[in-house]
Amino acid sequence: MGVARIENVTKQFGGRVVLDGVSLELHDGEIVGLVGPNGAGKTTLFRLLLRRFEPDSGSVTHSRGLRVGYLPQEPELDSAATLHDEVMSAFDELLALERRMAGLSQQIADSAAAGQAAGGGPASHEELLRQYDKLDMQFVAAGGYTFEQRLDEILTGLGFSKEQYKLPVAALSGGQKCRAALAQLLLQDSSLLLLDEPTNHLDIDAVAWLEGFLKTQHPGGAAIISHDRYLLDRVADRIVEVEGGRLTSYPGNYSNYVKARELRRLTQQREYEKDQAFIAKERDFIARHIAGQRTNEAKGRRTRLERRIAAGEFTLERPRERARLKLGFDADVREGRLLLRVRGVSKAYGELRLFDDVSFELRAGQRLGITGPNGTGKSTLLRIIVGEIMPDAGAVERAAPLTMGYGAQEAVDLDPARSVVQEIMHARPDLTEAAARNVLGRFRFRGDEVFKPTTVLSGGEQSRLRLVKLILGAPELLILDEPTNHLDIDAREALEGALLDYPGAVLTVSHDRYFLDRIVSRVLLMRSGAHKVYDGNYSASLAQRAADEERARLLREAAARTARPAEPRRPAAGAPAARKPRSRFDRLTLEELEAEIIRHEARVAELTERFGDPEVARDRAKLAGLSAEMEALRAELAEMQAAWNRRADAAE
Repeated sequence: MGVARIENVTKQFGGRVVLDGVSLELHDGEIVGLVGPNGAGKTTLFRLLLRRFEPDSGSVTHSRGLRVGYLPQEPELDSAATLHDEVMSAFDELLALERRMAGLSQQIADSAAAGQAAGGGPASHEELLRQYDKLDMQFVAAGGYTFEQRLDEILTGLGFSKEQYKLPVAALSGGQKCRAALAQLLLQDSSLLLLDEPTNHLDIDAVAWLEGFLKTQHPGGAAIISHDRYLLDRVADRIVEVEGGRLTSYPGNYSNYVKARELRRLTQQREYEKDQAFIAKERDFIARHIAGQRTNEAKGRRTRLERRIAAGEFTLERPRERARLKLGFDADVREGRLLLRVRGVSKAYGELRLFDDVSFELRAGQRLGITGPNGTGKSTLLRIIVGEIMPDAGAVERAAPLTMGYGAQEAVDLDPARSVVQEIMHARPDLTEAAARNVLGRFRFRGDEVFKPTTVLSGGEQSRLRLVKLILGAPELLILDEPTNHLDIDAREALEGALLDYPGAVLTVSHDRYFLDRIVSRVLLMRSGAHKVYDGNYSASLAQRAADEERARLLREAAARTARPAEPRRPAAGAPAARKPRSRFDRLTLEELEAEIIRHEARVAELTERFGDPEVARDRAKLAGLSAEMEALRAELAEMQAAWNRRADAAE
């Protein structure tokens, strides 16, 4: 059922049409992802839905009783309040109800006391009790006895510790304020959530928690503006592309949208080519016969052609290409050459230990992604590798010679005296201005924007320009710290296309899981007090980590079963004291042991057969789970066999 609808809406600002006759319907329980270039009108759509903007034409309607919750990119919070109290303000109505109940409770107590003193209750006492019961039912229905627990769950899920609850909002970082605003919103029980870049400032664990919340705990619908393609793959039921003042809806998640968009573009390209061929053929006929014997026929064709063109029957504009960016790298890199070796590197700041004994190697052509929660030292590790800070222990060995390009999160390496295109041509003097502008265009510097001074660029524009410079410099080792921050999806795809052609090695810290899936071949997952290198991209590392956890769980259970003390048997009168069992299987008879051994061997045979199943072989998680179960079964078999041998020896 549609809960909010935009119908034939046009909206312009300063003569620029942002949305041109668009329609959109949002449904209860549906999660819609909004994608498109920065400035295409996605946030304008939200403000229309919130009725903060009036459309120039068309209508915006809501279903009766719709509660809309909105998370802007720059939320406003009470700086004087503590984190706990500001987030708790999401329960203002519940807290007001609680205060009314407390007041009624006092009135009931006073009424009862007055009644006792007079030898009988006043007539209003029963009415007060009825009012209290009614409020209590409302309080319970609204979750009044669980809101502190819900607040804890959401703040913890978004990465806040109990110690931070008492911090004033003014003391929080920009990222923490965004997370606090998100927590406050999620606690409001809105039936429709409008989330504008909700994963900005969230680390990888908090994003995973948000995905789970949206899919399993939020009962209503949501519309999400996001450049986080992995998030849209996990939660979106539909993708709406906002571009050129138009909306185009695609069913399914982001990956489905990419496939459908490409199919649509190819269809449009074929239609364009067919229509252009028809128009060219008609115009050729008209030109050849307009002044000859077939002049009337030529004039008739011209009239019909012009009428059809005016009616919009033909595709006159070539569909926009989304070809992968080719930069033509000149780096002279010998494939497989060892460029970097990190050996046992550790770092701490006072009592805070970031990481211990980190080791890995990186060769030309390899791409290693570093990810994990905030505060685990990922950026610090990069700074150690480039030589900005020293490790407490271990060493970083770099090939000699080695050209290295480092893109820090807060770099300040742009020349204020240069324009955007001059900055690129300085990095690559061999490029003509036309070639430099072509490269910049793929990173969304278009038209006169290439002549902007670097001093007037936004933070996102500066990030894009630094990336172009780094990549064009073609170092042997490219080190990038959160390279997709501030980039829209088109710019991210351009960066990924460039890196896929890059012949050197790439070492990158990133929370962008879609980027990591496309680019890296190994993942270093850093967590508090632990780290591990996984082969494959981010999704493969998740499967391997899940398999590791499952294997550890099975081994723990096997160890617990082994360690569980056997039930002592009461010895027969006059019988010698029984030896203490060496394992839980020692209490079984020979027949029972043999039956258990046969059962375990049958299960091992069954698992061995499943290893040959092609579906299992393609699924890393299933494969790892089977391996873990097989390992536990074999351990138990060895233990049972040892118990059987001891029992057989004793019988002899």
